[in-house]
Amino acid sequence: MGKIANKLVIITEKILLKKVAQIIDEAGATGYTVLETGGKGSRSVRSSGQPSVSDTNSNIKFEVLTDNRDIAEKIADRVAVEFFNNYAGISYICEAEVLYAHTFCGPDGC
Repeated sequence: MGKIANKLVIITEKILLKKVAQIIDEAGATGYTVLETGGKGSRSVRSSGQPSVSDTNSNIKFEVLTDNRDIAEKIADRVAVEFFNNYAGISYICEAEVLYAHTFCGPDGC
């Protein structure tokens, strides 16, 4: 059996990549995954990263796994307060089961 964790997902504009990554690092998360993405929402259809003159109109999706829900909420709150009034974005937290949890455990163990 795996280890239960919290998965924070943040979908926002690619222009915010470095700023959101910095917030995740500062909150104490041990890592994240970033994917280019696209879709349709309240702020229109967004590119999925297809070649264009400017790449700033595409979206990115961060996934952060943590065994500490407080860290996930801290990241989500700060990103929302700092960016979601002026940029497209959404975040959510769901439960995930991390398989082979020994690679997920921190320095203090599981």
